[in-house]
Amino acid sequence: MKKRSAIYMAVATAIAAVGLTSCGIDEPKQVDSSFETMTVKKSDILLPYKFSAKMKGQNDVTVTPQVSGQLMKICVTEGQRVAKGTTLFIIDSRNAQLELEAAQANLQAALAQENSAKLEYESNKNLFDKKIVSSYMLTNSENSYKQARAAVAQARAAVNRARVNLGFCTITAPVTGVIGEIPVRTGDQVSPASYLTIVSGNATMEAEFSIPEAIVEASVSEGLTKEDKKRYFNELPPAIFVMKNGTKYQHKGRITSLTGVVDATTGSLGIKATFPNPDGQLFSGIQGTVVLNLAEKGVIVIPQNAVVRLQDKTIVYKVKADSTATAADVTIADTGNGKDFIITSGLKTGDKIVSSGANNVNEGQKVLFPKN
Repeated sequence: MKKRSAIYMAVATAIAAVGLTSCGIDEPKQVDSSFETMTVKKSDILLPYKFSAKMKGQNDVTVTPQVSGQLMKICVTEGQRVAKGTTLFIIDSRNAQLELEAAQANLQAALAQENSAKLEYESNKNLFDKKIVSSYMLTNSENSYKQARAAVAQARAAVNRARVNLGFCTITAPVTGVIGEIPVRTGDQVSPASYLTIVSGNATMEAEFSIPEAIVEASVSEGLTKEDKKRYFNELPPAIFVMKNGTKYQHKGRITSLTGVVDATTGSLGIKATFPNPDGQLFSGIQGTVVLNLAEKGVIVIPQNAVVRLQDKTIVYKVKADSTATAADVTIADTGNGKDFIITSGLKTGDKIVSSGANNVNEGQKVLFPKN
């Protein structure tokens, strides 16, 4: 039964085909269509140059003690925003207080000695005027008075030094900013070599990165003045900071600093871009990408759809005078816009190429047809 049904189906199909032919209905014909083409020319384009960068507060200050002693109190927490002058740490001040009191006592003794020496000198001077004492005695009393005055000056300096050391026992914020890591704990012995924390003055942030010498060769030319460099910075486009999670920072920055020394190993220069940070969104130490949209002038730009990649080759199809296609090896550079490539070699101005659908073109295939 199945075999008989198959025979009936084949016969029906044949009859239907004969019927369509007899009715004058033709089968579809393949119609040739032209490919999109373009004539190569040079133009200017903005290229997004990207550089890995690290953020740093413009006024980051490392906090270390000026005196040695036991850490009695930590007055702030990590990440806390503080104003300039806010108390951060308190070091045991008892020794410093005793040193101040001792210095003040020495000053009082020196003042008393100065007063006695002064009285003796004035008395001898009066007696010398009356020719009662010799000039030798007058000179000795005068020298004693000068020594006493010098001792008072030294004692005053010791008091001031002791007072300063006492003040060093209370450590305050040197700038307005955010408290960084605090590696010490209450009770630790600290000294001038101890690291207490860092206060990041992050109202303005600096992104530090390296840039190839070739990109900024005008700014490092020999004999460039400070005014020339400033003018060069002003002509540069705004800097964009992209965080590691891909979020673009809302405020744009400006290039403000460029080192004058090229790294012999990498051929690059250190550079800084300054970003405003009014909301405290940026922190010292975060990493990301700085993007500079720099103009590239007089380059050949073609659509990415015109490029075909074959293993280790990159080709485009040129259109010859007889409207047929021929493959040409090219070298390309990415524009970063997701649409175009820059041709660095393999094409010249005036060449005609297939600009769309190059993947469907074969060598020697006719790609242009006259329009009916």
